[in-house]
Amino acid sequence: MASKQPLNTTFKVDKTIQPIFTGGAVSLDNGAKILATTLGEDAVLTDPSNGRHIAKIEGDGEQISTLTLTPNGSHLIICSRSLTMKVFALKTNQDGSIEPKLARSVKPHTTPVVVLAVDRTSTLLATGGADGTIKVWDIAGGYVTHTFRGPSVLVSALHFFEVAAARANETETEKPSSKKGNMSRQQDVENEEEGSASTTTTTTTTTTTRFRLASGSQDGKVRVWDLHKRKAIAHLDSHVSDVQGLDYCPEQQAVVSGSRDKTIIWWDARSWKIRKVVPCLELVEAVGFADQGRLTYLAGSKGVLRVWDTDTGRELTKDRPAKSELEGITRAIYHAELPFILCVQADFTLAMYHPPTKASLSASAEATVQEPFRRISGTHDEIIDLAYLLPDRSLMALGTNAEEVRLVSMVGTESKGDDAYDWAAGESTYFGQDIGLLKGHEDIVLAMDVDWSGHWIATGAKDNTARLWRVDPANQSFTCYATFTGHAESVGAVGLPKTVPPESSAQFKDPLSHPPPFLLTGSQDQTVKKWEIPRQQQQAQQQQQQQQGKKGGSGSRALFTRKAHDKDINAIDVHPSGQLFATASQDKTVKIWSAAEGEVQGILKGHRRGVWSVKFAPGDTPIIQGDEGPVAGKGVVLTGSGDKTIKLWSLSSYSCIRTFEGHSNSVLKVAWLNIPRADDKSSSNNNNNNNNKRPIQFASAAGDGLVKVWDAQSGECECTLDNHIDRVWAVTVHPGDNTIVSGSADSTVCFWKDTSTETQAEATQAARKLIEQEQELENHVRAGSYREAIVLALQLNHPGRLLHLFTSVVTTSKPEAGSLSGVRAVDEVLASLADEQIFLLLLRLRDWNTNARTAPVAQRILWALVRSYPAARLSNLSVKGARGQKSLGEVLNALKVYTERHYKRMEELVDESYLVEYTLQEMDGLAPALDDVVMRDAEDGGRDVIMAS
Repeated sequence: MASKQPLNTTFKVDKTIQPIFTGGAVSLDNGAKILATTLGEDAVLTDPSNGRHIAKIEGDGEQISTLTLTPNGSHLIICSRSLTMKVFALKTNQDGSIEPKLARSVKPHTTPVVVLAVDRTSTLLATGGADGTIKVWDIAGGYVTHTFRGPSVLVSALHFFEVAAARANETETEKPSSKKGNMSRQQDVENEEEGSASTTTTTTTTTTTRFRLASGSQDGKVRVWDLHKRKAIAHLDSHVSDVQGLDYCPEQQAVVSGSRDKTIIWWDARSWKIRKVVPCLELVEAVGFADQGRLTYLAGSKGVLRVWDTDTGRELTKDRPAKSELEGITRAIYHAELPFILCVQADFTLAMYHPPTKASLSASAEATVQEPFRRISGTHDEIIDLAYLLPDRSLMALGTNAEEVRLVSMVGTESKGDDAYDWAAGESTYFGQDIGLLKGHEDIVLAMDVDWSGHWIATGAKDNTARLWRVDPANQSFTCYATFTGHAESVGAVGLPKTVPPESSAQFKDPLSHPPPFLLTGSQDQTVKKWEIPRQQQQAQQQQQQQQGKKGGSGSRALFTRKAHDKDINAIDVHPSGQLFATASQDKTVKIWSAAEGEVQGILKGHRRGVWSVKFAPGDTPIIQGDEGPVAGKGVVLTGSGDKTIKLWSLSSYSCIRTFEGHSNSVLKVAWLNIPRADDKSSSNNNNNNNNKRPIQFASAAGDGLVKVWDAQSGECECTLDNHIDRVWAVTVHPGDNTIVSGSADSTVCFWKDTSTETQAEATQAARKLIEQEQELENHVRAGSYREAIVLALQLNHPGRLLHLFTSVVTTSKPEAGSLSGVRAVDEVLASLADEQIFLLLLRLRDWNTNARTAPVAQRILWALVRSYPAARLSNLSVKGARGQKSLGEVLNALKVYTERHYKRMEELVDESYLVEYTLQEMDGLAPALDDVVMRDAEDGGRDVIMAS
């Protein structure tokens, strides 16, 4: 049996949190099962109920101008700046994924398409161009049914609707001259018709009688187009700026329009007169009806969802302060079939609000509409830092180049979305879901650190302050506990003690009520401060300050301030014992300090560039063998620098133990991996030296986009993790299962699973299986089981044994009559091979054919193979599954070239044989016959003499 294979460190990507939206168009189907978003030049399909990635459609190299889904989710329409419109048919697979298939690609307009609309039946598509032209398409047929031409002004909004049957008949019999109100005199002028409009049948005419298309443009005009009459039946002229939102309500017989002129207008759909005009004092980006038309919602630059009573025109939501510019709403999606209102914020966040109802708003408008019940981050931007939270590591904090720290879930099951998701019953948490935000900093958060319990997280930001946050997910409480103000420049490093208190202590039993003993901060002002953390939070004061928009948090004071370095301080780490801390600086040095007095204990010099990261070894680290002898594991510290190296230092001598080289760019972060306990090793066998054999590993992240895992004992790189396309700023390790988490500037968070044990088990099993198969092959050869022997030799890639087998067949002393190879059983095997097996055999024949010694066997088997299959079969082999092999054409060409060379050699040999035969014949002609040259010399006593000529 095979022996156990050596343990090699391996990691593979288990999960990822990646961007799905970077600005642009967003669309939903009626069942809220498919969310289509724009990701640069590509389109991404996601299940909004569980965040599951469904499909990704690559673009054509140009930015997507707009996209939309049909209400039934059958098609996706994408328009790009390349002036092309692509229609994809969406097929749902059994596993819940979607397979998009390009149905057609057309050039709809001579200018980019900026807005799309689909009718409720998912049969008609309206496209609005930047030149003011509107076209209506048949989605299934792919042809134009209507063309409406207005002024050469960009079309900013489109909306299909159907009027009531009675209203449709009335419109049909009503003369155009009887319509009054705000309609233009040009309302009776028919628009030019294009495409295949002449092919409209009587059935189509009947079905389009009730269809209308409302359009809004940048000049503030709203036009209503009759698809049956093929002309504009109303020109609504009251807005003075871009019309961004349009909606129709059959119950109210009204159309509502919202514009960037900060007004919304309700229009009577029967007379097309204005019912009400309401100033809303914000740029309107979306407007629509809710609760069967009884309510009208509005979303815009203030970043809040506002609701009006449709009948009275009175706003039902209370006046709230405007949010930041990044939280402003750029568009909103809602109709009666959707279970939520989806609002798109300027920071690429998708916010879901429960649809308001008149009954709920009359009870409490604030509780119903004020905040969304779920947020989906379209992109996390540049991941600067990250950390696990809570004792069970069920949350992760992300510093994303923004003022807020995002909290995302690390738990949750991924469903396939087969069953309809019950949005009203409450949502279930899924992996990667946004749970909350830590709001309070006024500039980008640069660093964060977590205490031993995971309930307390410290952050440092460019606003020159540090904050301590209390995370209590049971009560959905993520509050700022204290603010630390005193640095003159950005706070780029923070550190919390991680010493675990005794299990019997109150701090261990109730960590939420006992904040960490102190906080350390480092700044660009080159100073390090130790802060006293107040024991009690002044909650009333904090709430009052937060309501007033101030910094919030209870007061705190610095226990000491030290001028630490000559340049920016990039990182701080606290020793597991809590008695020491280290500061890493851009001045190329690392200093070790006493946490109590703030005195320098030692200086680590050796890096040639600034030091970006510093980490003390865990307290249970075994002894590390250095160049100058063994060093206590808990007495070492790890540093990563801009000189592309990582150094391991001794805290006893403050000297470098080992230098690790391998990155091609600055090392930005280092983190120790969890060191397995001796009693957890399956191969301990009571070995006294087992501690020395325990792997001591750490991970490093660098500007080259790579994460590397190193062996601290040997100094060798164990493996390289490559899944990012930009610099990796942050890396952390799950203390339980050694999962490495890396955050990059490409907005992606990768979770690398430790697969070392699985890889070792697979390698051991593969080695065992190989030995068994080799023995089986030998048994088949000895038993003459040609089919099994040939197939197994091809599978195991044993060309030597296969050649030996074929040689014995070809050179058999008693070939069977009528056999191509010499043995009929081999002929049957060669005639019944699969495509991949034929290709592998051709590869072997190609190799054998290059050698004159083995070429006869190769030619005989090749001849048998060619005679066994038609030429079409051999020329069209399916070789997709061949591992790393060259193309079939190259293999056949190599066989042809060497075969021609062998034939040429044989022809030359035949020619030379003719010359030998001729020479022998000529020699026979010149030599006398034996009867003439053999004489008996009687005189010599009868001795025969051969006379020479």
